[in-house]
Order: sequence, then C-alpha cells, then structure tokens
Amino acid sequence: MSEQKTPRKFVYDFTEGNKDLKDLLGGKGANLAEMTNLGLPVPPGFTITTEACKVYLESGSEPAELRDEVSAHLAALEQRMGKRLGQSDNPLLVSVRSGAKFSMPGMMDTVLNIGLSDTSVAGLAAQAGDERFAWDSYRRLVQMFGKTVLGVDGDLFEEALEEAKQAKGATSDLGLDAADLRQLVEDFKQIVLKEAGREFPQDPREQMDLAIRAVFDSWNGERAKLYRRQERIPHDLGTAVNVCSMVFGNLGPDSGTGVAFTRDPASGQQGVYGDYLQNAQGEDVVAGIRNTVPLADLERIDKPSYDELMQIMETLETHYKDLCDIEFTIERGKLWMLQTRVGKRTAAAAFRIATQLVDQGLIDEAEALQRVNGAQLAQLMFPRFDEAASTELLGRGIAASPGAAVGKAVFDSYTAVKWSRSGEKVILIRRETNPDDLNGMIAAEGILTSRGGKTSHAAVVARGMGKTCVCGAEELEVDTKRRRLTAPGGVVVEEGDLVSIDGSTGKVYLGEVPVVPSPVVEYFEGRMHAGADDADELVQAVHRVMAYADRVRRLRVRANADNAEDAARARRFGAQGIGLCRTEHMFLGDRRELVERLILADHDDERANALDALLPLQRQDFIDLFEAMDGLPVTVRLLDPPLHEFLPDITDLSVRVALAESRKEPHENDLRLLQAVHRLHEQNPMLGLRGVRLGLVIPGLFTMQVRAIAEAAATRREQGGDPRAEIMIPLVGTVQELELVREDAEKVIAEIEARHGVELGLKLGTMIELPRAALTAGQIAEAAEFFSFGTNDLTQTVWGFSRDDVEASFFTAYLEKGIFGVSPFETIDRDGVGSLVKHAVEAGRATRPDLKLGVCGEHGGDPESVHFFHEVGLDYVSCSPFRIPVARLEAGRAASRSEGSDHR
Repeated sequence: MSEQKTPRKFVYDFTEGNKDLKDLLGGKGANLAEMTNLGLPVPPGFTITTEACKVYLESGSEPAELRDEVSAHLAALEQRMGKRLGQSDNPLLVSVRSGAKFSMPGMMDTVLNIGLSDTSVAGLAAQAGDERFAWDSYRRLVQMFGKTVLGVDGDLFEEALEEAKQAKGATSDLGLDAADLRQLVEDFKQIVLKEAGREFPQDPREQMDLAIRAVFDSWNGERAKLYRRQERIPHDLGTAVNVCSMVFGNLGPDSGTGVAFTRDPASGQQGVYGDYLQNAQGEDVVAGIRNTVPLADLERIDKPSYDELMQIMETLETHYKDLCDIEFTIERGKLWMLQTRVGKRTAAAAFRIATQLVDQGLIDEAEALQRVNGAQLAQLMFPRFDEAASTELLGRGIAASPGAAVGKAVFDSYTAVKWSRSGEKVILIRRETNPDDLNGMIAAEGILTSRGGKTSHAAVVARGMGKTCVCGAEELEVDTKRRRLTAPGGVVVEEGDLVSIDGSTGKVYLGEVPVVPSPVVEYFEGRMHAGADDADELVQAVHRVMAYADRVRRLRVRANADNAEDAARARRFGAQGIGLCRTEHMFLGDRRELVERLILADHDDERANALDALLPLQRQDFIDLFEAMDGLPVTVRLLDPPLHEFLPDITDLSVRVALAESRKEPHENDLRLLQAVHRLHEQNPMLGLRGVRLGLVIPGLFTMQVRAIAEAAATRREQGGDPRAEIMIPLVGTVQELELVREDAEKVIAEIEARHGVELGLKLGTMIELPRAALTAGQIAEAAEFFSFGTNDLTQTVWGFSRDDVEASFFTAYLEKGIFGVSPFETIDRDGVGSLVKHAVEAGRATRPDLKLGVCGEHGGDPESVHFFHEVGLDYVSCSPFRIPVARLEAGRAASRSEGSDHR
C-alpha cells in the first residue's frame, strides 16, 4: 500500500507558529506567533507561508488549496472577533503586510483597513462613534491600496491631500474634518479609476485577495531585487503574508502608534528609545510624514500604556536576548503589539550591545562574537570629523546612523545614482525618504532628511546599510522641486554644493569638514589603550571581542606588505607575518632604469652588471623588512610584473625617437629601447612574459633575488635577529618550471649558508594563481613546501576576465541583472574559484601532508571569503594592513561557528 502524502499547509494562525519558523512564516509572522505564545497583546490574525509565495512565483497563480485555507482561517478570525470582514454595520477590518525571512525595508508597503467600502464606512463610524475617524481610515485604504496594489503613482494622492489641506488652511491632515475626508475619498477613487483603469474594489474579499497577490508580486519588484543584491539575500526565499485584525491608533488623542527599541540602535546605550505619534496609524511614524515625539513623552501622555510597554520591552529583550525593534498601537488606552524583531543597529551599537549582554549573563562570549562582523568593524575604522576644525553649521537633526559623510547635495535618487556613477560623492537630501529612494540611498555617501525620527524609513534603511544618516532636521527647509535647501538665517545650499553630515551628532555643515582617525584605528595603532581609565567605551567593547576572536581562531592572519613601514603598521594591527611581499614594487622610481638596462642587455656582461647594481639595493630592502617582522614569517614573491610595466610607453618612445632623428640628435639608447619594446610588446601582458616565465627567460634575475633574500637573512642572523623568510615562485603552471627555479635557488642558498656558517631554513614554495596549477597541485607539491593562493589572478584566469577592463565595462550590468550577487573579485566565487582552491588543498596535502597553505589575494581580508578559507583548511590568510583586524575577527567567528556555538 503506498504511503499517503500529507497535504501541504499554506496558512498558520498566529497561535500555531514560533520564532524559529522564519523560513516558513517570514520574520514578521514568526515573531507575531512568538509574541502570541508569550501571552502578549497581539491582534488575532494568520500568516500565509513563503511556500505559497514560491508556488505563485513559479507557476503564476496561487496554490489551488490556498483560497480554501484562507477562507477557513478568515472564518475562524471572524468568529473570534464577532464580526465579518467588511460587514456593513460592524465591519471586521484587516491589514495585509509582507514579511520575508530577512527584514527588507523597501519591498512592499503595508495596506491597512482592508474591508472598508462605501457601505461599511458608515458602520465603522457608528461603532467608533467618530465619523471623522471612519473617513480618515477609508481615505488611507484607498491611498495605500491604489499605490501598493494597483500601482498608482503615490505622489498623485499626496498632491490631492496637500490641496485639501491648503483649501482648509490646515498644516497637517489632523486639520481636516469628516466632510473634507469624505470628499478626499471621492477624489482618491477618481485617481484610482483614471490611473488604474478600474474602480476601487468594493468587495472586501477581493480587496484582501488582491493585496495578498500584490505582496507575492512585490518579491520580484525592482526595489526588492535591488535590496537583496545590496544585502546579499538569496532570491529564492519568497515572502510570507500576514493578515492581521486592525487596531486603530487614529481614534483620537487617547490613541496613537509608535516604534520602540529596547536599546538605542545608534549607540547601544540602554534607555527609552523610539518615536510616538498621537492619533495616527503605523505608517505615519515610519514614513516620517509628521514629526513624532520621543517615546519617553508617552509616560506623560498615557502612563498606564507606557508602564505596560516598558514591561513588555523587558520581557522581549530577555526572551530574544538581543536588542528588539517593536511596533505598537494604542487604541483608546489599550496597548497592542503589532511587530517585534531583532533590531538593525549601527556598527558601534553592535559591539557595545554584544559586550553588555555578556555582562548581563544573557549570552556567552561565543555568541557575542556572532553578533558582530567584519563589515561593522571596518565601518568603525572609517575617519570621523575633526571637532577642532573651523566649520559652518547649517543645522541639526537626529543622529540616526553614525559616520562622517561629505558630498555634493542632490535632491532626488536619479541624480544621486547618475552622479555617483560619474565618480562624484553625493549626499541625498529629501524631506523624507520612501522605498522608491532605495537606489539613491545606496549610491549616496550619506542621507539627510528634514522629517522623521530614528525609526523613519531613512533611519532604518541607513542603519541596515551602514550609511551615515541625519533625520528630522526640521530647521532645514528642503525644496526638492527647486533643488535647494534653505537653512536658518537664509543660507541656501544649491544642488552640487558640498555639505558634510555627522551621523553621530546630527550636525549638518556647509562645505567639506576635515576628518581625523577613528578611536578604533587609534586603538589598533597602539595610541589608545583599552584598559586606560579614560578609554572610550566603544574601544573597550572592540578590544574584548577582538581578544576572544584571537583566542579561538585557527587561521593565522598575515599582511600584504612591500616595505618596512607597511610591515610595522601591519604588525601593530595584529599581523602574524607577511604573506605577500611584491618585489616588483621595489623596482620603481630610480631603479626602473636598472631594470631597463637588464632587459636591454645584449651580452652576459651587460646583464651581470645590471644585476650586480640591483643586488645591494634588494638586499637592504629585505634586511629592513626582516627587521620589521623579526621572528615572524615573511613570504617574498619573486619578480612578477607584466613586462610592459618596466618599459616606456611605445607611443611616447616612438615620438621621442622620431623627433631626435628629425633634429639629427643622438638617440642610440632610445632607439635600442624602442626596438626592445617592439620585440617584447604583448597583446595581453597579464597572460604573457611574467612570473616564473620571466625568471627562466632572463638568466640570473631570480637567482639575484634569492641571493639578496639569503644574504639579508644571514645578515639579520648575525645582527641577533630571527629572520623567517619564505621564497615564493609566481605564476607556476607546471611542476617542471618550479623544479628548474628551485634547483638554482638551492645552490645559491647553500653557497651563502656555507659562507656565513649558518642554516637559514629558507622555505621554497609557489603561488597558485592559474587553473592548471590548481588542477595539478598534487604534482607541484612535490617541489613546493608551501602554496599561497593568488586569488586575484586565479579569479581572472578562471573567469577569463581582465579585472581592470571588465569592471569599467559590463560588471555593473551583470550585477544589476543578478548574474553576480557580488563581484567575484570582492568575495570568492565558491563554485568556480573556490572549487579549484579546495581541490588544490586536498591534492597538495595528499602529496605533502605538512604542506603550509595560505591565501594572499585581497579575498584574504573579505569577511565571507575568510569563512571559506577556514572551511577548506588553509593555515593563514594575508591581506592589506588596514584589513587585518577584519580578518582576525572573521577568522574567530569562523572558528567559533564551526565548533557549533549557539548563533543565529
């Protein structure tokens, strides 16, 4: 007998789910269920699962079972509430809201008051005893439904509302009475008819079904796709839909709506943080249309509700063991919880909150490490404004998302994107932002609004992105049509003028304000000590997290550094050696002429003279480097430039020779150089005569460098130092190349060891940066004591991309089309490049179990890539000095996570 398949369940009542079902119920639905389970006052409702959305997106229609399931849950909701959806004398009204697994501001706007119609609006007025409230609720429904479900331009509704206010002489929508709002409903319905080509639906169930479908469709809206690309959220998750019975904050002064945080999302400080708006519905707070009052004022306005809210906030923070972001409504003195989630926060708040929660015993150090990340640490290392600088203050708003941002003022998202693509840094200035501004917010250095608070759209999205943001700068008059901002005293900022915004203080300045290093960089440089009495609280938090990461990480972290100065800084930042010293960087400037002589040499004597001139310079370079990194490994890559970098430009040289000939001036050297340039000219220098090939073609070049390294090591040993040099042969594609160079190198090293009477312990290895090297890693390991993966070139050769060319041509289009979620030069391509790395690790260690493995491409400092390198078993990552703290932190997070620590 065949096993009967359990039918899929597409709808869950709020009483059925919990916070661990985010994949199925979305973040909003899972948390509404969790609050219901905790016995908190949540309006009854139900959630349509992400599975239903996936079926709809794949097939173009809802699952066959969905309508009946929704009907059954709606009937149960109606029975519980004692009224039916849209009932003429006592209507049940519901809200329809999207809710994906991850919070996605800018996806689908909420639709409130579904169930209102020309007949039920009178019933709502009678039940509430307030005709104005009923018509206000109805005009909100037509406006939200028209914009969100039917795709009508939202500005048309806003313009009609503004005209109504002006006709009445009102400064806000609160100045409109029932008759004004009734007329506004008719005006809105005419806008819908004209723009959408259909009447506003009067059937309540049709309203709800169309809104549910609009939520499903919004998953693939341009704003949603843009946000997912920006935040690296998978495209196949789908969104849930939450249908919730309405509670009303717009019933008068004893009602209202608000957003609360259990801690300050900007700083992490404990206290009462949030915004409240009397006689308003939820979207009014988030949209920033009317300026709110601080949440603390609720204690004066409605103390019983305030006290209950404080108790619920404590319950939620203890339960979730984290900062919680809460939306609530008060309906005639009764508090209702509409949403909670683990709140987005700034980088500074993330580190502070993580350590605070450890001190409170709510989480352990391993979990604290998972609550922060390398991208946040990098933000904390950005410079801040110099407080001592001379500045011209334009005004002040709410410090919504910290940072120091300078750019040209722009007043719409289109201009922000356009100017940004031309290389300009811009500050996006709006009265308030809405989801349509998302692409402009991404392009901008910072965001400034004259309306809204810490919970407005601009603030929430900016914090999520790590963008600097100042909100609610009321004293600044923003005129988007004339593209200007007017400050108190009449100072005017036109589009294109430079402005500076400080997201840590809320201050807005005219012009460019100079910056100084952040306290976190001062700490890493050793100029600020975390244990000092006056130590910055943020620095203390960073120090504690970093100390734990260093204790648990397996991956060591080295630096890419080519001189003693960079090496010393890298060491201060915590580097455990140098993973890549690019010797070609030592041949620039005055030494370039010596390289030209080497390349031009026709005879062995000429070549030997050029090499003899380079040897002492190279030797001193390495002495300085080994001294700066004394006791730590230093991997020196032998010369690996595309040859054209050391030769003059062929056009410039041709002109020079032609001019000399026309003037009958001596030009023998230039002529020889031109002939050499022609002889060595390559169509694709990055795939030409470079790396090991150069060493094999120009006799004595690599042995000169090996001699300089060995003599420098011997000199340091005689000076009492502890040099630990490793010699890396670049661009090897076959083991035979490596064997030839190794044979010559070993002879030179043996000669120097015998002359100085020391054993230098120099290791010889190679850089894996060609697909063939990765595929034949088992053979290459026979001649190599270490591998270092050059993932920059490996990415170019695997993809067939010239990085410099493609990033300027089609990369943007590939990102916009979703072919890449992120550039493969920024984060390692696990499926392609990553597969080759993994194969090379396994094959290399099969041949040589003690093979040391590292990575020296810039992926070594990318947070996501560090986790990959930990997983495949590398010994170390190497990156630019400034990224070392990020790599240390992520190496700790990777080790902590792989050991199965409790994390989300």
